Amino acid sequence: MPIPTHLKHRPVVVAENYDRLDGQYAFETDVQGLSLGLAQWNEKGKVDISAKIWRYTGERWSRQSEEMPLHRVLDLALLICKTQKYMSDAYRFERLYNPDEPSVGRIELQGEAMNIAVNTANPEIDEDIKLFRDCLAREGERIGERLTRLAAELKELGYVRG
Repeated sequence: MPIPTHLKHRPVVVAENYDRLDGQYAFETDVQGLSLGLAQWNEKGKVDISAKIWRYTGERWSRQSEEMPLHRVLDLALLICKTQKYMSDAYRFERLYNPDEPSVGRIELQGEAMNIAVNTANPEIDEDIKLFRDCLAREGERIGERLTRLAAELKELGYVRG
């Protein structure tokens, strides 16, 4: 299904038919496409680029379609990578994390840092982190495929040596 061009987000680069690639939801998802384009929140004289996830209910384009600035998309990718690394070593902890030091790591950005930690404020964290680990393991092949592709693209762009 073609991504609409008459809405406020104006797609420039599109990946249509994403419903066939949407991880474990492939062929059973309402996500029909991804796009990079001009953000819907643009104001006169100020233009931003955004990424958009396009959802289609079967009757109309959904208001649940999400749009994010590109830096947030990349920040999510960084968060995924740091979490993946942490969870691969989490078996060392009886509860899959250290309640006294729940830090997952930090990623320095813009002179600050994104501090990442296990959410010990979650009253169900001991059960939830086990479920999270199991889901991550179950999705390991799909996530790994995407991380491998991301690494190859970063190398092609000159961000990875070797």
